[in-house]
Amino acid sequence: MPEESPPRRTPQNVPYQDLPHLVNADGQYLFCRYWKPSGTPKALVFVSHGAGEHCGRYDDLAQMLLRLDLLVFAHDHVGHGQSEGERMVVSDFQVFVRDVLQHVDLVQKDHPRLPVFLLGHSMGGAIAILTAAERPRHFSGMVLISPLVVASPESATTFKILAARVLNLVMPNMSLGPIDSSVISRNKAEVELYNSDPLICRAGLKVCFGIQLLNAVSRVERALPRLTVPFLLLQGSADRLCDSRGAYQLMGSARSPDKTLKIYEGAYHVLHKELPEVTDSVFQEINAWVSQRMAAAGAGSPP
Repeated sequence: MPEESPPRRTPQNVPYQDLPHLVNADGQYLFCRYWKPSGTPKALVFVSHGAGEHCGRYDDLAQMLLRLDLLVFAHDHVGHGQSEGERMVVSDFQVFVRDVLQHVDLVQKDHPRLPVFLLGHSMGGAIAILTAAERPRHFSGMVLISPLVVASPESATTFKILAARVLNLVMPNMSLGPIDSSVISRNKAEVELYNSDPLICRAGLKVCFGIQLLNAVSRVERALPRLTVPFLLLQGSADRLCDSRGAYQLMGSARSPDKTLKIYEGAYHVLHKELPEVTDSVFQEINAWVSQRMAAAGAGSPP
């Protein structure tokens, strides 16, 4: 008899059979999280996390949405958190989008008539935009927190982009340096939590991953004129990771008839983990917006 292969394990050496997971189209195991309301869910929300982090960092947001009787679900993207894949490496940005659609389809099999929302932060915002653009009438709404729409002017000068493309041919695994944690939030306690989180990748952005983020920016730019889904866009004016110009570009280019932008003056990148007055406002805005769109989606025919 052939020997049984050992069980697949997370990068942290936990067997996937002991964890909620899915297997993507490339055979990679992705760690999943589910926040389920005690009663019957009224809608579904997929949460898409940012570069270098993981979906566990969205527990506070998920708990708030849970109180609206929403079923919230997420996974760690390929190369992130407790999912398989070389850390912060992806063969093509489309893999992230494809995996989100697979997960959405899996959950919708059990809840076929419920409206579905997307919530994305940073790189996860770009993933959410491209996911919504791929299925124009599928989603009832989208919440974007500091989404990646345009490249940061500090890291994406014409010279640096050309240099990165050349480097990608010869040294794709060269590190461009780690994310500076001091620019994620003005809340020092949140920065300390980020710095001590064992599931966050601090190896530094590789050239090949930087190229995929640039590709994502180009794809988002092309997708915006096709975007018709209702969305709430929250952006900090002092964000140095995802330039606030992207928020205005998104508002100007998207064809969504229902689109809302709120700028937080002086706020940094991770608005849901910012100074308390910002984060409280962010939670209130998301709560009110999702509640209204859920009522509208529930009143009409299912998506």
